[in-house]
Amino acid sequence: MSLILNNNRPTVRLRAFRAIDDPDTCKRFIKGHEHVLTSIGVKKVTSSKDDWMYNPAAFVLIVESLDGSSVYGGARIHVAGGTQPLPIEEATGLMDPKILDLVWSFAQDGTGEGCGLWNSREIAGYGIGSIFLTRAAIAIAPKIGLNSLFALCAPYTINLTKAVGYRQETGVGNNGTFYYPKLDLLATTMILDDVINLPLASEEDRQAILDLRAMSVGARIETLRNKEIEIHYDLGLNNLNNWNLQEIVKMANGPRNITIENNPENIMIL
Repeated sequence: MSLILNNNRPTVRLRAFRAIDDPDTCKRFIKGHEHVLTSIGVKKVTSSKDDWMYNPAAFVLIVESLDGSSVYGGARIHVAGGTQPLPIEEATGLMDPKILDLVWSFAQDGTGEGCGLWNSREIAGYGIGSIFLTRAAIAIAPKIGLNSLFALCAPYTINLTKAVGYRQETGVGNNGTFYYPKLDLLATTMILDDVINLPLASEEDRQAILDLRAMSVGARIETLRNKEIEIHYDLGLNNLNNWNLQEIVKMANGPRNITIENNPENIMIL
């Protein structure tokens, strides 16, 4: 299905949900993400495995057509706890175990990781695979009880993450960096310390995130580099009756133990 245009603008829905509540959409997310990764030559990815579908600590943001028949992009928030280590722990824990203690310390106040960010070529250039999904993820973070977020960033996403309030964490790796997923690629550990007040975010991004948080459900015309897109947001996360962050954190039972089995030669950075 081709993109629907409204006044020459693509029109899409950006919807958030807990992964275990919608397995069919999770499968469409995985298929779309794997297609994009395969198209750029990535064969194995830690965050493209489907284990997170069954993790009660995983949340999904998906960009789709209004009728749900086509998927154009997505991202995830993995809450520290649940049935899996965070992707950043799986990716870097063998290289520097300090990341495991760092995540556990942040988890006591509610933390998670933004990961699995992608968009299809069909909608490239409209900001879906960068700013708008990133803002939406930060907007919903307090609703699930988080005070902070981690991210493992490729070099070209560092400025984006800084603009929305992240800082480089220099206490792990080589001043915060790892050669991952390959020795010729650099990944940087980033932390957003305060997802509620966003003190380090640019004023434009901070206000946009706060507006999304206040609106929760509704349509906005978003603009990036003079290109407009109409996004129908559904960030209500209304099905959280059984969500208990404290119980999710307790499932980890302390800092994770990363083994070779946890960390095969798989690839994933934001």
